[in-house]
Amino acid sequence: MAKLTKKQKEALSKLEKNKIYSLDEASALVKEVNTAKFDASVDLAVRLGVDPRKANQMVRGVVSLPHGTGKDVKVLALVTPDKEAEAKEAGADYVGLDEYLQKIKDGWTDVDVIVTMPAVMGKLGPLGRVLGPRGLMPNPKSGTVTMEIGKAVAEVKAGKIDFKVDKYGIIHAGIGKVSFDAAKIRENAVELIQTLIKLKPTASKGTYVKSIYLSSTMSPGIAIDTKSVN
Repeated sequence: MAKLTKKQKEALSKLEKNKIYSLDEASALVKEVNTAKFDASVDLAVRLGVDPRKANQMVRGVVSLPHGTGKDVKVLALVTPDKEAEAKEAGADYVGLDEYLQKIKDGWTDVDVIVTMPAVMGKLGPLGRVLGPRGLMPNPKSGTVTMEIGKAVAEVKAGKIDFKVDKYGIIHAGIGKVSFDAAKIRENAVELIQTLIKLKPTASKGTYVKSIYLSSTMSPGIAIDTKSVN
């Protein structure tokens, strides 16, 4: 077992062993137990009572966090010339088409989100092996394949994130930074959890939200009482 540092021991000492905290308590504690010297990300992990191997129990979607993620999201807009001005005005970091398709083909993936148009998706298909594993392939369900390019770019920049349950039935998402007020962390967490509850598959039986943990980069996870989220 890895030896704990002095800071890690100090952080753990602020958490009661086996205690389940309310979301209000956890949102404040996650700031206190942070050990990183930088503005660490705050992450939420929600274990769902679903079997992701079954198509009718897959949980994926998008949510617009009321206070954003605190991260400067780099957006690439792959669009035809008539949509370039709209994408730039909305704040896209990179705008173009063929030159960026070639860059991606050559291995460039230094972006967080790609927004494109339905007519361009055919050109992106061959790049699936590069974009897919990195979670960068645009998808109509996440609103990143649309004719409303400006709106899509603006929403991503403002804090719209997409999520997908992993093979263990867990949703992982960054919902802010430790520099956020505890109230903002809580409100972002509530928005995501309530969105997950609305997406409960009809095929899911028994307890749907099994556990919730809040943590920051390099710091211990805080167990949250699922009943405290409202």
